Amino acid sequence: MKRFSVSVFFLSAAILFSSGCAQRTYYAAPPPPPPTQAPPLVGEAEHNGFRAGVDDGARDAVNGFGYHPKHDRNFHDTPGYDPRLGPYGPYQSYFRSAYLRGYDKGFYRR
Repeated sequence: MKRFSVSVFFLSAAILFSSGCAQRTYYAAPPPPPPTQAPPLVGEAEHNGFRAGVDDGARDAVNGFGYHPKHDRNFHDTPGYDPRLGPYGPYQSYFRSAYLRGYDKGFYRR
């Protein structure tokens, strides 16, 4: 009887102390998707718009004109469009957005 109670004690102690060592399942978040490259239409529009904006902004600052980026011809005409790149509407939108950033940089020499 004494052997049985001692063995039950050790068995219960072994179960109690080993239950905390159970392996937990670890779930990690999946890696982020690889960076995507902008379509050629977007890249060309942003390049052309930013460059034209920097040039026009610097010109207006040097000549003492006020800060009026939406009054410049390049903003309205959106030069550099190539129909092979895609539709004109998105090109115009990206061009004008980049133009305003470039104009700000050129005008304030940032």
